[in-house]
Amino acid sequence: MPESTTAPTGGPGPAASIHNIGYRHYDGARLGRAYARRSLFSQSLRGAYGLGRSARTKVLPMILLGVMCVPAAILVAVTVFTKAHALPLDYTRYAVYLQAVIGLFLAAQAPQSVSRDLRFKTVPLYFSRPIERVDYVAAKCAAMSGALFLLTALPLLILYVGALLAKLDFAEQTKGFGQGLVSVALLSLLFAAIGLVIAALTPRRGFGVAAVIAVLTIPYAAVSAIQGIAFAQGNIDVIGWLGLFSPITLIDGVQSAFLGATSAAPNAIGPSTGAGFVYLLVVLGLIAGSLALLMRRYRKAGL
Repeated sequence: MPESTTAPTGGPGPAASIHNIGYRHYDGARLGRAYARRSLFSQSLRGAYGLGRSARTKVLPMILLGVMCVPAAILVAVTVFTKAHALPLDYTRYAVYLQAVIGLFLAAQAPQSVSRDLRFKTVPLYFSRPIERVDYVAAKCAAMSGALFLLTALPLLILYVGALLAKLDFAEQTKGFGQGLVSVALLSLLFAAIGLVIAALTPRRGFGVAAVIAVLTIPYAAVSAIQGIAFAQGNIDVIGWLGLFSPITLIDGVQSAFLGATSAAPNAIGPSTGAGFVYLLVVLGLIAGSLALLMRRYRKAGL
């Protein structure tokens, strides 16, 4: 039972009371930054697919995951029933063809991951715990990258298992599957970093969704149009360098240069190995730059 004592007062009026309501010191284990970082990562990753949240939030990410996987199942069925000697689509080409689905997933989930914390001003509460800004940024980026990797790697796994069931060459399929995983891992890191830094610029989710879609689609449309014009005019050399100005064509250039993929450029010829290193440096620079911008953003938002 709470105890109370009555303190004397210096004048008329009711006596002041001090109540002991039984607060006790916490004697449990203090799990520290690593536990906080892991918890933030797992909750953000689950939240990207609506897990642990209302049923309404699960609808869109699960639909998009299904949309990513259905074409892979169809390709496997075609391969099995036609007894083809190869898959109709290379592992490295799958994510490029379905980039619109990936962009829509990122546009929907990146603002959900960071904009709500900014809008409801809960970011300072994270930093009141044993967690630094770098932990918050790293956990959010890792979670979004993991969600995108799951979205893009699961269809490749379906293709791989289907190819083995169709008794295609094991070594060739394993090599292609590995190359595809490397490609979508790099894509996931790049898209997650870009999407989060755009979404973190505004606490309004609608603005974040529109901005992410614009950044992913407008440069790609512009680059594709200019590449088509250059190809029609015979300016073949410039086509490869134009791919530096769009996130998805950057990934296409890297995998064309180093993973043996067929380029999506109009001439179907990717950059040379030397130009491929430029592509890779630009990708790594964009990832590092986006993380630096996120750190700067949360240096201000955490006040």
